[in-house]
Amino acid sequence: MDIQKIEKQKQQILDLVREFCAKELDEEYFELAERLTHKLARKRNSPLATGQPKIWAAAIIHALGTINFMFDKSFEPYLSIDDINNFFGTNKSTSGNKSRLIRDLLKLRPFDNEFSTQNMQDNNPFADFVMVDGFIVPLDTLPEQYQREVRQARAEGKDISFTTR
Repeated sequence: MDIQKIEKQKQQILDLVREFCAKELDEEYFELAERLTHKLARKRNSPLATGQPKIWAAAIIHALGTINFMFDKSFEPYLSIDDINNFFGTNKSTSGNKSRLIRDLLKLRPFDNEFSTQNMQDNNPFADFVMVDGFIVPLDTLPEQYQREVRQARAEGKDISFTTR
């Protein structure tokens, strides 16, 4: 698929995602979905080159929902997988499979620095730990200078580890 066709597909997906987020979620989720869509479109062999825009839109929301615990009733916002598929008119297994493809392709996991909501980043249970010589240690056990380096790197969306040898 040529660049123009991928751009057209991307725009159709973004229009669907924008509508969904306006009705069911919020601006933050739209911004994450937009960033994710752009990243998928930039891939050398973009997966967006084939398939229906509504399936990709559902899969993008599903992928973000999975890593941000959207399907857990104790988290806000909460939506079910059925809510997503009913809105887009998609099949649960198809959108779920595409969501898995997205998460695998981009190595998305819960508390992902790039695609987690601010609430998830603020409540990340791993934020107070750092890797030192292959061991996970509490951040506050490091000298203040290293704690500042870790916080600075994380503020820039990066991560850092230390080797003492």
